Amino acid sequence: MKKIYKIIYIFFQIIWCLPQNLAGLMIFLLFYHREHKFFRGSVVTSWKRDCCTSIGCFIFMDEASFRNYRPLLIHEYGHTIQSSILGWLYLPVIFLPSVIWFSVPALKKFRKQKKYSYYQFYTERWANHLAEKICREKPIK
Repeated sequence: MKKIYKIIYIFFQIIWCLPQNLAGLMIFLLFYHREHKFFRGSVVTSWKRDCCTSIGCFIFMDEASFRNYRPLLIHEYGHTIQSSILGWLYLPVIFLPSVIWFSVPALKKFRKQKKYSYYQFYTERWANHLAEKICREKPIK
């Protein structure tokens, strides 16, 4: 029965989450030479960037977090759950707003001035909520 669920999950990921999984796969192939591990059906890859991101069932983490920081992995896994729920809508509803929230200098300044946590933004807050419910572990706050 477990094998049937895995086959259904893979089929679901291919059809419902195709755009983000293709994008994630392309990034994965660029970093294929890096260290990898699996976490709950996701491929987690270490990369030399100062950020972490999830796209489809692919999670990319900076080297230090990849090795030592499980709460951030739990949070990023929350984004993979969002991807499964939203399907192709994940890119415009979660991924793009999250990238903008993280990278736009004016928004960085706003967060710093107002002492507003990065994880209070709806995309990040929802990822934390889902991950905590599914994994029963505390994500990064």
